[in-house]
Amino acid sequence: MFPIRDHNPSGRTPYVTFALIAINILIFLGYFTTQTEWQLQDFFMTWGLVPARFLSGQGLETIVTSMFLHGGWMHLAGNMLFLWIYGDNLEEEMGHFGFLIFYLACGAAAGLAQALPDPSSPVPMVGASGAIAGVMGGYLLLFPKAKVDVLFIFIVFFRIFAIPAWVVLGLWLAIQIFSGVSTPSDAGGVAYWAHVGGFVAGLVLTLPAWLRRGARGYWQQTEGHPPHPETQFQASRSNVPLIRRQR
Repeated sequence: MFPIRDHNPSGRTPYVTFALIAINILIFLGYFTTQTEWQLQDFFMTWGLVPARFLSGQGLETIVTSMFLHGGWMHLAGNMLFLWIYGDNLEEEMGHFGFLIFYLACGAAAGLAQALPDPSSPVPMVGASGAIAGVMGGYLLLFPKAKVDVLFIFIVFFRIFAIPAWVVLGLWLAIQIFSGVSTPSDAGGVAYWAHVGGFVAGLVLTLPAWLRRGARGYWQQTEGHPPHPETQFQASRSNVPLIRRQR
């Protein structure tokens, strides 16, 4: 299950979202294509968030630098796709500067959520996914019924379904929590608790914007949908496209 786009158009150009995507890509190209595997390990140890070092008061800048680093092409592509889908709408609601502060705050909260459960961990954490999880949390609060086109890949065929955001994001959060509970704290790989921490931070930090719009009254007014006409895609109709794999 992989979200590919939403039906929630933005009325303003999301300059900060565009800039964040561009900065992440440029930074990634700057180090990933010029260093050997051993050099990359040293690079991540220096600029990634290492809980044992950070919580001892060293490398405090890595709470920010780590969220602009990625471990590979798919890591980068997946994060930037999610930021592209959900970021523009939150930027429109919060304003350019407000959204930037929100994004960085969610990323910092995600880093702490990953570091605090295992303060002695020597494993560096890198990636924008914690900050982007915060964007997803804010999106869920403001637009719970906005339609999100999700690509399902099931063995021999692909299908695209338009699903409410609360289902897509709620399921994603449940997977992160389950994976975080079932994964040893000293294991490498995906930083699940950073995702959960960022998502919760995004919900909390979006509360003021939600309350200003009338809280539950805002939901009743919009019925959880975007407060403007949704984008219509072919995939949202009943004749769902089917693309079979070629042998």
